[in-house]
Amino acid sequence: MCNAPKGRGRQRMTVKALVGDNLSCRRGFKLLFEDLAVSAAAGRALVVVGPNGAGKSSLLRILAGLLAPTAGTVRLDGGGESVGEHLHYLGHEDAVKGALTVAANLAFWRTVLGGGGLEVEEALEEVGLGGLGRLRAQVLSAGQKRRLAIARLLVAKRPVWVLDEPTTALDVKAQARFAAFGRAHLAAGGLLIAATHAPLDLGETDELRLGGRP
Repeated sequence: MCNAPKGRGRQRMTVKALVGDNLSCRRGFKLLFEDLAVSAAAGRALVVVGPNGAGKSSLLRILAGLLAPTAGTVRLDGGGESVGEHLHYLGHEDAVKGALTVAANLAFWRTVLGGGGLEVEEALEEVGLGGLGRLRAQVLSAGQKRRLAIARLLVAKRPVWVLDEPTTALDVKAQARFAAFGRAHLAAGGLLIAATHAPLDLGETDELRLGGRP
């Protein structure tokens, strides 16, 4: 069983909930969902499930403020009005710059996202990339790039995690590491929303199903 990363879980988060009211999303001529209510509470994970094409990724992007809904609104309870400044978003793309070193990639995100979490080398150790900081990121495997993306969650302390298939390309050991990070985040009062086809081992979770049953 993986331990929680050092330095996390000690300071309680301030955001109480992320709420989507009457959300609708149309892509082209297709209505993915409409009049959708979303409520994710601090300290508990909300897992979004459903078949491919049901709108899971679109919903996460709306909740993260990266895509405007066709209708409806997204708000935070607690933590101020801006969703973006309180949020980590991890999408399908790992946002890794191949020409930069592993450490430089993570240092960039630590600066952009405001820090407050682990130091770069500590975070790399936590995700199993210790000793690889000087390598150019382009030589990393798909699984290693995903672990580098996950390390962003550790170097900047943000209360809301919105994650799209976070365990893609991860082996069993790395999946267990991620689950430990997620449980520690929730135990500290953080909020986690994830779209997934695979179990995440985050403890008791709430579920939001899109598109009916696959």
